[in-house]
Parts: sequence; C-alpha cells; structure tokens
Amino acid sequence: MRGLLLALVRLVVGAYARFSETLAPGVQRIYFANHTSHVDTLAILAALPLELRERVRPVAARDYWDADEIRRYVAQKLLNVVLIDRAHSEGADPLEPVRAALAAGDSLILFPEGTRGERAVPGAFKSGLFRLAEEFPEVELVPAYLGNLNRAMPKGRLILVPLICRAAFGGTLERVAGETKEAFLARARDAVVKLGEMA
Repeated sequence: MRGLLLALVRLVVGAYARFSETLAPGVQRIYFANHTSHVDTLAILAALPLELRERVRPVAARDYWDADEIRRYVAQKLLNVVLIDRAHSEGADPLEPVRAALAAGDSLILFPEGTRGERAVPGAFKSGLFRLAEEFPEVELVPAYLGNLNRAMPKGRLILVPLICRAAFGGTLERVAGETKEAFLARARDAVVKLGEMA
C-alpha cells in the first residue's frame, strides 16, 4: 500500500529528484526541508530511491495526523510517522519520540519550520534540528528543497493539482565545533534556500 501511494504521488506531481552528491545507502540521516504542503512528506519519500527510503520515517504533528481514522491509518500503517505533540504539557519534551526513533536506527524527514509556510522560501528554523544534531552527531544531516508543491496542494485544499514538482537534495551539512544554535540554524536554512535557488 505504501508503494502504491508513493507511485500515485509520482504520477500526479512527479516528485523528480535531483542530488547534489551521491548519498550512500545504509546511512542514518535526517532529511530536513522547507514545508509548504501536506504532500511534502510523500513527495520526499517518493523522490528518494528505494535503497535510501528504507527505514525513513517522517516526523509530523499528532494533532493533524491523529485527527480522524483515515489520516491515522495513513500515518501509522502506511508511512510509519513519528508523531509529536505541538501543544505539549508543561515539562514534556516533544522531541522524545524523535530521539527514540533515532536511537532505534531510523532515518527521519523533518520540517524545521515547524508548520507549513505560505511561500516557497522557508521561514526561520526552530531549535529542534540543532538539538538533534548535537545529541546524535553520527547521523548525517541532508538538506532538501521541495519546489512547486505549494501550488500542487495549497493550504486549505484537499485535492492534488497535477503539476510537475521537484525535490532537490543537497550534500551533507557538516557540523562546526562550537557553533551557536543561531548560527547553525541560519546555516541549515541557507542550505535549503540555496537548493531552491538552483532548482
């Protein structure tokens, strides 16, 4: 079923992939991208070759994907989503399920803006990516840019519009010793923006 769903996404929106460098299979990664549509997760999964897609889990908001039975089925049974609570109770850490997935050896798809933006250019990144990068230094960080998906499924729409969309993947974002959170997040966002400029 997952394969059929991703094939449908490729048929409707293309999800054509372009890689700045070769990504070796069998390496644990966090793919981080701009976020403009509810189909973004599916587009990244559809764009990744099968050998890179293995054990890749999207990170998404529980309040959206747990809202009804259909979304819950897609999230849990087809996409194996790591669900996080955006409206967490005091003292709770929304990154705990993400840490558990990384500790188990899974790769992740993350949208550091935290919510969908109205424009193709990403907004400021939240601190989660920085925290995970520090706690899991062995996990590669790979920027990605999704183009045209904000037009293929605009905010508030439930049906995909057939458009040619693209997914550009950059090279691994290197860690810089002693880098501040603000500098890291700005550099990570710039990596995504530059992919969009080249796409």
